[in-house]
Amino acid sequence: MIDLYTWTTPNGRKVSIMLEELGVAYNAHPIDISKGEQFAPEFLKIAPNNRIPAIVDHETGISMMETGAIMLYLAEKYERFLPEGDEKWPAIEWLMWQMGGVGPMFGQVHHFVKYNRGKSSYAEERYSTEAKRLYGVLNTRLEGRDFIAGAGRGEYSIADMATWPWVSRFEWQEVDLNDYPNVKEWYLRIAGRPAVQRGYQVPKYTTEVPMP
Repeated sequence: MIDLYTWTTPNGRKVSIMLEELGVAYNAHPIDISKGEQFAPEFLKIAPNNRIPAIVDHETGISMMETGAIMLYLAEKYERFLPEGDEKWPAIEWLMWQMGGVGPMFGQVHHFVKYNRGKSSYAEERYSTEAKRLYGVLNTRLEGRDFIAGAGRGEYSIADMATWPWVSRFEWQEVDLNDYPNVKEWYLRIAGRPAVQRGYQVPKYTTEVPMP
């Protein structure tokens, strides 16, 4: 059994979607970051960086924070959603692209454009421009492909599961997915998966999956 400590954020949904796709037993524990619950001493023992999500795998005794590490751990443990052979490294490469680019930059757009508009026009322009650049990178990558990594047209992997929840907030980023047709097709392809629909509502229902 796995305990998942999470909230209704893109980072939290990355792991809940993966657990749903794996079909493994897990318990979701809400950590309401709007109330500062991530700073509770008990959560600190599991996640020293005070950030969700985190997991405790009671089968192995391993506790882990940081979504990239969690997803790689789960992929290796269950031998799913990480391509084999030469295709393994592109999947990890694009996972790191999400971790180092999409997550931090889109998050800054949410902070300055959605929640603090008017505080800094420089920050709004800087992060919005970078977010749109990253959408362009993804749109180019998905040309002729169904998924981000894998041979041929691609293979659904942790690279997709990591990136999709951030793209699901395209409205927060004031991005029109029609401007990125390959991204839009990829987004809708993944949004239709039952496990994604379930994982999106962990640890609680907020809204339906956004549709462009």
